[in-house]
Amino acid sequence: MTATSRIASEQMLFIDGVSGKLGGFLADQRDMMATVSPDVEPLIGSISNLVTGGKRLRALMCYWGWRGAGGVADDEDIVTAGCALELFQAAALIHDDIIDRSDTRRGGPSVHKRFSQLHELNGWALDSGRFGDAAAILTGDLCLSFSEESFTEIGPRAASGSTARRIFNVMRAEVMAGQYLDILEEVAGPVRDRAGSVDRAKSIIRYKSAKYSMEHPLALGGALAGAPADLLEAYSEFSLPLGEAFQLRDDVLGVFGDPETTGKPAGDDLREGKRTVLVGFAINQAVAAEADYVDRILGNPDLGPDDVASIRSIIVQCGALDATESLIADLSNKAFEALERLPLQEVPLMALRQLAEAAVSRAS
Repeated sequence: MTATSRIASEQMLFIDGVSGKLGGFLADQRDMMATVSPDVEPLIGSISNLVTGGKRLRALMCYWGWRGAGGVADDEDIVTAGCALELFQAAALIHDDIIDRSDTRRGGPSVHKRFSQLHELNGWALDSGRFGDAAAILTGDLCLSFSEESFTEIGPRAASGSTARRIFNVMRAEVMAGQYLDILEEVAGPVRDRAGSVDRAKSIIRYKSAKYSMEHPLALGGALAGAPADLLEAYSEFSLPLGEAFQLRDDVLGVFGDPETTGKPAGDDLREGKRTVLVGFAINQAVAAEADYVDRILGNPDLGPDDVASIRSIIVQCGALDATESLIADLSNKAFEALERLPLQEVPLMALRQLAEAAVSRAS
């Protein structure tokens, strides 16, 4: 069996294992919640819908971090860790969509929108939007609880005081801090120093996305397999710039992506008021009148196609898109150079290279 076919086989078995374990875990939770009331079933249904499918990127990073540190392919602990990461990711997405007022996720209604539609379908009293947001917040909180419960099932490798537990705890705290910095920049950015907008945006993507998308999952898998500190440090040198490039690519897609591919409306990040690195470059590099226009119109939920096209034009013409693409290329090069220094066997090294290439060149 070639290294490529072995990678494909291992990943398929691991993803199937994660999917199966998630299904069993949520079936047990559905039975437990049914003893409370049949009315709470949509909470579990929403979580189940969100964790079904997807790229499993964070779980796969965890898996290959585990394998690179000597973990065996068929150990149940790494499958459980993958489940915990998928549940945490689902919780983050639920809350993120509420914060961003995003009505779509993966081409369908987001969780708060689903609950709002449930309200309208049943003709319930009071405001459907408020009900949708409240129910989705509770669903996200429940999903966070499930993530912790799943991770605890690993046992001694993930116990209090272990390196894996520390990584898992720091990952969750950093995401919340990064999310706060993101919403803070949306409201404070227009009156803050424009010269610092790019650096602030870089800090946001590091803590809101890059670390929990790439760095922490890879390190978590390594720690569960007993990786020494120097290997975990080498993992970070590869995965942190990769995670930053990954998020920058996401930001570009949020403005220029094809809705048929991304599953979100064109220019959605602009309507949500995202002050990304891409936008930071635009505000700093555009002529004053155009920078003022972007500052003023960013975050308007009623932006039409012409408005989106105007902002896109400014971003391209002032060189902000080129600057962002250059930064993606620099971070990608840094990540791939660090990857070549990793003291790993052929299969996990090649698998990480494949994941890295997909992360920075993706269209969705």
